[in-house]
Amino acid sequence: MRFPAALPLFLVSAFSHPQPQHIFSNPQEDDTLRIPTSYESAVMARRILHLTTLGTLSTIFPTSKSLENQPFGLHGMPIGLMDYIADCETTANPTILAVNIATSFKNVAAGSNISLSVQWTPPYTPRSNPHHKPTPLPYSAANLPRFSLIGYLEKIDGDLVEELQITECFTHVHPDASLWLPGNPIHETKWVRLVVQDVYWIGGFGDRNYIGWIPVEEWRNVTKEEYENIRLPGENRRSRGSSLN
Repeated sequence: MRFPAALPLFLVSAFSHPQPQHIFSNPQEDDTLRIPTSYESAVMARRILHLTTLGTLSTIFPTSKSLENQPFGLHGMPIGLMDYIADCETTANPTILAVNIATSFKNVAAGSNISLSVQWTPPYTPRSNPHHKPTPLPYSAANLPRFSLIGYLEKIDGDLVEELQITECFTHVHPDASLWLPGNPIHETKWVRLVVQDVYWIGGFGDRNYIGWIPVEEWRNVTKEEYENIRLPGENRRSRGSSLN
């Protein structure tokens, strides 16, 4: 399956008002209000990952005795913390510079599962349509796409770090991360990828966007050409390429 050329139109029109009878269904008489498919949503998600440099890592605290200075009774409690991310591989697996002393990575080392939540933050307020006509629907962050990647951390071997230029890619979007690259004298760090096993997507309001699980095969099969040829709500439609290129 390949991405339809008309996608940017209904991405922009996602801020227009379909009639109530269209809620949770795909309107047939006006294709501009068609709810995106899971694959089309996967393409949007891959573009968001490619353009977004921050995410929230969610893990679970292990038993209280597993970590020093941990308050009693946190066993099994979830915690979400911001971390740097980058799209440095063609595998659709986010690149992360793991700081071993950080809570998220200590929890994973103690046996916790991990997920990464990413949200689209546009550079300016999205308008309702490409002609910039006034809209009765005010700007709403709840109508912007976001998703969660569920998987596990896998170390990126040294030879592959050099071959894929992981360090150059990551520090291009996170220049300050050069202070805690592997081998620095302050913190023990390593390059890891979040190997994606499941993808949960919220495209925005459910009467005009897909909400649900995206098959991981669709997530992985999205091509660079596909996600570079769309524009997200609020994104400058004249811009091309990515913040990582």
